[in-house]
Amino acid sequence: MAENMTFEAAAYTAQGTERSEKLPLPTSTFDGTVNMPVMHQAVKAFLANQRQANAHTKIRKYVTGGNQKPWKQKGTGRARQGSTRAPHWVGGGTVFGPTSDRNYHEDVPRQIRQLAKKSALNARARENAIVVIDRFEFDAPKTARIASLVQSLGLDGQKVLILTDGVKPNVFLSARNRPTVHVMPFTDASTYHILWSDTVLIEASAVGHALEPIAERAPTERPVAKKAAAKTVPATKKASAKRETPKPVKTKAKTARKAAAKAPAKKKAPAKKASAKKAPAAKKTARKRTKE
Repeated sequence: MAENMTFEAAAYTAQGTERSEKLPLPTSTFDGTVNMPVMHQAVKAFLANQRQANAHTKIRKYVTGGNQKPWKQKGTGRARQGSTRAPHWVGGGTVFGPTSDRNYHEDVPRQIRQLAKKSALNARARENAIVVIDRFEFDAPKTARIASLVQSLGLDGQKVLILTDGVKPNVFLSARNRPTVHVMPFTDASTYHILWSDTVLIEASAVGHALEPIAERAPTERPVAKKAAAKTVPATKKASAKRETPKPVKTKAKTARKAAAKAPAKKKAPAKKASAKKAPAAKKTARKRTKE
């Protein structure tokens, strides 16, 4: 399906500031061509080339054992057998099983790969899922810059493909630990990667545009950080005051209760014995007085 169409894409800076004008996409690539059978062939070949022949079974000559004839040829009344590693024996060899010799590689002609990639880009352009970024210039890997860009574009939770103009290691390392963001050069992008993504971010120089830098939006997070710092200071003072006062009161009360509970228990025992011993002495004195 080929139609003469012209596409435009929204332009942003690397920090997420939107530009006033939209940029026209080059007609040599974005001409409206969407060939479904060719894209299917390219994606199927890409996935097939990722396969590894790890499954491997052994035929009867590779199974250990079975060199000796299990019983003699005649006279036993049973069927003749030559080896216990025959396919119909338990533990024997496998017939027509998967082996590591199988090759899943599929070759796709270069012109078909180019047409499939062109069709995938046009399919994303029809959905308005292509965004142009003026330039990616990272001095060092910083995941926060990629995260802020994705958030400012409203692409949280979507699969994002970033196509740079040439190899840029800092941009790749910045998005390496984000599972929904993938970075690669524009020339290395395959049909599978373009169709995998929900939105494609293309560097302006990769599609033939040279954009001048514009003023970025002023940051709005600084006053929020100051308020948070001002609130935390009295909170720490209250916490320290609460921790200092109750601890000595609790320890003294506990020790006083334990001492009071133990002291009467020791004094009561001898008091009972003394009362029991004094009773007969009083009775004896009373008897002497009566006799006199």
